[in-house]
Amino acid sequence: MPVHTLERTQIIQSTLETAWNFFSDPRNLEKITPPSLGFQILSQLPDKMYPGMMIRYRVSPLMGVPMTWVTEITQVEEGRRFIDEQRVGPYRMWHHEHHFRELGDGRIEMLDRVTYQLPFGWLSEPVHALIVLPQLSKIFQHREMIVRDMFG
Repeated sequence: MPVHTLERTQIIQSTLETAWNFFSDPRNLEKITPPSLGFQILSQLPDKMYPGMMIRYRVSPLMGVPMTWVTEITQVEEGRRFIDEQRVGPYRMWHHEHHFRELGDGRIEMLDRVTYQLPFGWLSEPVHALIVLPQLSKIFQHREMIVRDMFG
């Protein structure tokens, strides 16, 4: 079974506290997700995430067909990193690490590392190359643009 990793790094103008407060508030996920995905949070959410928190949302990643996706926040290290993992959704496995590091001079390095597996093993590889990887890349490009606009 192929395992894929997508990694993106972005430098943002912000204090660590401001960046952390924005990204650790699960309600902000909708703000950085492309509108074309029809992303809608279905859970009642607190201001801050915590380990064990489940987030349920609806998303339409393929040809406008809606699906429910459930992720669990499995780890939170305040001001440093958090991890979400898919519990219900389109992937066989989805593990998303969010890392934050202060660089000085009002800059933060934000690293995303997504490790994922598609269902159906090797049969999914053509779909990965033609659809999944380009779509994930677009999602992260959109996010990078929105974050750059928000944080300057």
